[in-house]
Amino acid sequence: MSVVLAMSSAPMSAENTGSILRSLVSWLGLGPAHIDLLHFAVRKGAHVVEYAVLAGLWHHAFVRGGGVRPAVGGALAFAVSVACAIVDEAHQSWLPRRTGAVSDVVLDSFGALVAIGAARLGWWKTVDVATGVLLWVAVGGGIGALALDLASGAGGGVLWVTVPAAVLLLIYRRRRSPGRR
Repeated sequence: MSVVLAMSSAPMSAENTGSILRSLVSWLGLGPAHIDLLHFAVRKGAHVVEYAVLAGLWHHAFVRGGGVRPAVGGALAFAVSVACAIVDEAHQSWLPRRTGAVSDVVLDSFGALVAIGAARLGWWKTVDVATGVLLWVAVGGGIGALALDLASGAGGGVLWVTVPAAVLLLIYRRRRSPGRR
């Protein structure tokens, strides 16, 4: 929880993380609109991931360390994670370069639910399903981004490599799945 709350400090503002991201991805040849979209996706994705990790750790602590039944442990982990999200966003609303948002609490809660659901389903099955979903998102989103790039006269850049790679990985997953020849 300390790491999550430390990330709500002024140095982690969108202004600061944006400049870091721009310098990291400048070699990709992305335009400003793509970088802004990537920055938005990274920041919102970080919400989901950090609260998924937080809820997963709390779930583990309650179920394994505290001897609580998994359903109760999941509910407790979710409650603690949502409480932390509320405190996090309230804290951000007091900082000059940060903004607290109810939508971020909802996103954080979603991340917590993902981890608790993953723990209930089994981690490996969840990873397998998530990998498939993310590959389909990469293919669909990549094709959409390529279409927009071509329509606007942009080159498409690294998407010409990543979209076919995602398609090949989907084909590989389908061929190696049980029950397929």
